[in-house]
Amino acid sequence: MFDNIELRLSIVDPVFSVIEMIGLVFLLMLVSEAAWDVFSGYRKSLKETGTNIFISIVNSLLERLAFGAIFVVGIFASERLAVANLPLSWWSWLIAVLLADLTYYWMHRCEHRVRLLWTYHSVHHSSPEFNFSTALRLAWIEALFTWIFFVPMVVIGFDPAQVIGALAVVIAYQSWIHTEKIGKFQVLDAVLNTPSNHRVHHGRNRIYLDKNFGGILIIWDKLFGTYAPETEEVLFGITKPVGSSNPFVINFSETVLLLRDVFRSGSLKSRLGKIFMPPGWTNDAKPGVKTSSEDQ
Repeated sequence: MFDNIELRLSIVDPVFSVIEMIGLVFLLMLVSEAAWDVFSGYRKSLKETGTNIFISIVNSLLERLAFGAIFVVGIFASERLAVANLPLSWWSWLIAVLLADLTYYWMHRCEHRVRLLWTYHSVHHSSPEFNFSTALRLAWIEALFTWIFFVPMVVIGFDPAQVIGALAVVIAYQSWIHTEKIGKFQVLDAVLNTPSNHRVHHGRNRIYLDKNFGGILIIWDKLFGTYAPETEEVLFGITKPVGSSNPFVINFSETVLLLRDVFRSGSLKSRLGKIFMPPGWTNDAKPGVKTSSEDQ
């Protein structure tokens, strides 16, 4: 199974070729946006942008050296549990992307509602700025966890390489939605994850917390009750800022806080709650009171 992974991944080469071209266009957009912001005085400093780029470079190195391999091997290993074998065809690709997008929605929602997962996902939300470079601000250890959510797609019969390709499509789509330069789209905002919808997701305004988890389609949020339109000016970042542009602090500060809270908790119930309940959870939380991903 594992000796032909590279050969089997070749079926998604056309997908990644297109994504590489999209990446080049995105890079041009990123540079153009940064230059315009500096020229216009909108960005007083490129410190956050530089931090995002550094985080992205380290992330790319880690994925190539180890973490990416863990993701791929994990997906292919789950093939042993498959109950069917779906063909590689246009319709299976269409369904694969749709299911990958739905899976991404639930993964993304869990990353906000389970504190252990929030420790790494908070990296992406920690910047007080919102621009194309924010799309690059992804946690270094993210690949260690995310593959688990996509195992069910392999189990029901999708080829592991197809699952990886479908997820790549969902992630690549989101590169253009990290910007304040694009306004609202009356029609697209109702169906797709657009810059307006994603600005809401990155907002620390109370009405925007834990909203708009969708990857490509925003209809999942409307279906599962987590949608919010952009109705007031968005304040970006997290409610308790990291207070540093150090990439290492950004990546691991939430983990340190989690470990601190776990060791300070007295009972096993409290410790497990700190790990698996939403951020902000406490033993004496009132029943029915919902904590958000940033109530810490």
